[in-house]
Amino acid sequence: MKRSVSRLALAACSAAIALAPWAAAQQSANRITAEDHNFAVHAAQGGLAEVKLGLLAQQRAESPAVKDFASRMVTDHTKLNADLKTIAEKDGIPLPTGLTARDQATYDRLSKLSGADFDRAYMRSMVTDHKADIIEFKRQADHGFNPAMKQFASNAMPTLQEHLKMAEQAQGQVKGEK
Repeated sequence: MKRSVSRLALAACSAAIALAPWAAAQQSANRITAEDHNFAVHAAQGGLAEVKLGLLAQQRAESPAVKDFASRMVTDHTKLNADLKTIAEKDGIPLPTGLTARDQATYDRLSKLSGADFDRAYMRSMVTDHKADIIEFKRQADHGFNPAMKQFASNAMPTLQEHLKMAEQAQGQVKGEK
């Protein structure tokens, strides 16, 4: 009996040793670094702001180009937010559900404007924001640790680049209006 237990223990130890590199690789692949966590939180905050500001723009904008852009922000960022939420839940990252103080201040400032004044201020904000988003998402896609978070950032890049192009075009259309 003692000999069978020893053989069983030896077999279990051998299996554990053989599987250790695989288990470590799996654990490492699913690990979330502080940078991955911060990216997820910041991307969620930005996505929430894009949707809320887009809804505001649909109500307050005068220019059809700005209204179209705002509609696209609501649609695309709602989808991106859902994709990010799925990844974050799987990896145990709690995401914010409200605007940051800075984004709330932007919302409050824009909500006091209407028509052409709103259009110019909103588009200026969207151009600046999307330039910063592209830098942040590229950094995550290139240097992030968690594969799912890297893939999310990489997949979002073409959408964000298209948003920037649209924002710059709409900004050009409303810039000269008085």
